[in-house]
Amino acid sequence: MLFWKIVFYICIFIVLYNYLLYGLIVFVLNKAFPQLKLKYSNEYSPTVSFIVAAYNEGTIIEKKIENSLQQDYPSSAIEYIFITDGSTDSTPEIVSQYPQIRLLHDKERAGKSAALNRAVANANNEILIISDANTLLNQHAIRNITRHYYNDVVGGVAGEKRVMESLNDTENVGGREGLYWKYESFLKKLDSDFYSVVGAAGELFSVRKQLYEYLPASTILDDFVISLKVAGRGFRVIYEPEAYAVEFASTTLEDEKKRKVRIAAGGFQSILMLLPLLKFWKHQRLTFLYLSHRVLRWTLSPLALILIFISNLIILLIDNQLFYLIAFSLQILFYFTAFLSNFIPSDSKMKPLKFAGYFVFMNVSVIQGFFRFISGRQSAVWEKVNRSSGN
Repeated sequence: MLFWKIVFYICIFIVLYNYLLYGLIVFVLNKAFPQLKLKYSNEYSPTVSFIVAAYNEGTIIEKKIENSLQQDYPSSAIEYIFITDGSTDSTPEIVSQYPQIRLLHDKERAGKSAALNRAVANANNEILIISDANTLLNQHAIRNITRHYYNDVVGGVAGEKRVMESLNDTENVGGREGLYWKYESFLKKLDSDFYSVVGAAGELFSVRKQLYEYLPASTILDDFVISLKVAGRGFRVIYEPEAYAVEFASTTLEDEKKRKVRIAAGGFQSILMLLPLLKFWKHQRLTFLYLSHRVLRWTLSPLALILIFISNLIILLIDNQLFYLIAFSLQILFYFTAFLSNFIPSDSKMKPLKFAGYFVFMNVSVIQGFFRFISGRQSAVWEKVNRSSGN
């Protein structure tokens, strides 16, 4: 029984550390040993290549274009590149109607990483700002990003992702994902203050062009790998919440599941691609953040949740102690709550309980993503999911 008790407590520590203690440790370290504030200048206006990769986004691409052109930034310092490779709908035709935008289009679809590589090869300016086609930015997003490049130590800037709920989001995917991203945004801010963001979100991120590393076309999480390769070269990737991208959540949990499983499969691929980041002696702060925030989330934490349940049950069967009975009962209650959360109405006061369901949903998706990755069935070409609308 000693073996199962050891497993039980180690696994509890892994989960608590990954989701709670690591953030608390970084928060305390930031307060105890504050980093020197990096200087930035609101007057600094480097030249920008604004890149959008769009695949069959005919329903929203016009809104994306209008939103992009309304950015508060000198028009002489920015070029817009929209790449629509493989699109079979009206996306390329709509983009071609705007003379301010350079359209890159090829009939063959090779995935987002290949599209970004081609767009960057055609970019002329100092700073690359990359944004998803299905997101809308605040008017000062580009200005709030570029001001950080005034400091030479900054190699990248990550914007904030905001998830919106909508009237046709009957499964409250937006509410669940929105809660998760508020938590993620808090951690990103802590990471950035401590040293660097460990993985930018593709909805809005930027890097210096000279630091961009061309990726294999098979890369699944291009945004994650690009930003961490910059950090791995000794530059900081800053988190800027005043530059944000708004997107609506997936229409259904099934659509969101496709996205999460793909991200998880990409996470395992990324760990192999970013093995040099595990050299703790080379970049201590970055490795600490990367292991604590990302690697554990994709590897040990989901397994630990399963082992906590199994080890707790085995201990109870051997010796029915009150503490382990309470621990097991709390687990049953949590997973039962996660199940019931699927039936809680979107406007219910019990809505926060849906986070339990989303937590389980995320970890199940990670496990499925692992098997998708080792089977080699996860393509780098993204299968579009239905997104909610604001109507």
